[in-house]
Amino acid sequence: MTWAFKRQFFYIVILILFVSIFGFLIISPSFNKAPSCFDNKKNGNETGVDCGGSCAIACFEQVDPISILWSRTFRVVSGRYNAVAYLENHNKNTAVNKINYRFRFADSNNIYIGKREGSTYVPPSGKFAVFEPGIDIGNSIPVYTTFEFTSSPQWVTVSEEKINQIQVLVSNVNLKDESTSPRLSATVKNNSLFTIPGVNIIAILYDALGNSAAVSSTYIDILNGEETRDINFTWPEPIAGKIVAKEIIPMYNIFSVQLR
Repeated sequence: MTWAFKRQFFYIVILILFVSIFGFLIISPSFNKAPSCFDNKKNGNETGVDCGGSCAIACFEQVDPISILWSRTFRVVSGRYNAVAYLENHNKNTAVNKINYRFRFADSNNIYIGKREGSTYVPPSGKFAVFEPGIDIGNSIPVYTTFEFTSSPQWVTVSEEKINQIQVLVSNVNLKDESTSPRLSATVKNNSLFTIPGVNIIAILYDALGNSAAVSSTYIDILNGEETRDINFTWPEPIAGKIVAKEIIPMYNIFSVQLR
C-alpha cells in the first residue's frame, strides 16, 4: 500500500466519521423527542393516537354519540318557518367546538322541498338545541323535518371546574297574550366571573301533550361576569293550543368563554 493511498484512505475515513457524527446529531433528536399530543403516534399516557390520557382531544370510541331527540319546523308567517333540532350530549366533560349539520324538509307527501345547512358547537353534558330562522320554501309546507350532522365531531375535554363555574341562570319567565300577539319575557344572569360572548337564547313552548308548539330565539352579543339581562321573545301570530310549559336554553360556545 503506497503512502498516497494511505493518505487518501485516511481522508475517506475522516470524512465518513464526520458525516456519520453530523447525521447522528441531526437524526437523534427525533428519536429522543418527548411524546406529545400532536405527533401522530400513540405514546405517553394516550389511550389512542394523539387522544385520551393527558391530551385535550378525547378518543372517539370513548365518547357517546349525540342523541337527536326531535326536529321540527314551526310556522312564523305564511311561507316562512323556523327549524329546531333538540339534542342531548351524554358526555359530561367533553364538548365540540364546531360541527356541521343539515336540516332537510319534505311536504305531506314526503317529497323533498328544501334544506338548510350550517355549523354549531356542542356544549358539555345535557340537552341543547340548534335553531335555524327564516326558512323560505315558497308555497310548499314542510311537514317532515330531519336533522343530521354532516361532519364527524372532534371531542375536546373541558375541565369540570370550568363547567361548574360557568352558570347562566334563567328566572322571571312570563308568557302573555298567547292567543293574540304572544310575548315571552325572562331574565338571564351570568352567575360567574367569566365573560360569555355570543349567547344565543332559544325558547321552546310546550302544549298539554308535551309537544313543542312554538319556538323563538334572541341573541346577546356579550354577557359579562355577574351581568343580568332582561330578554323578550315575540311571535307575529297566535299560538295554537294551551301552553303549559316553557323552556329557555342559553346556548354559548364554552371554548369562547374567558375568565374576566
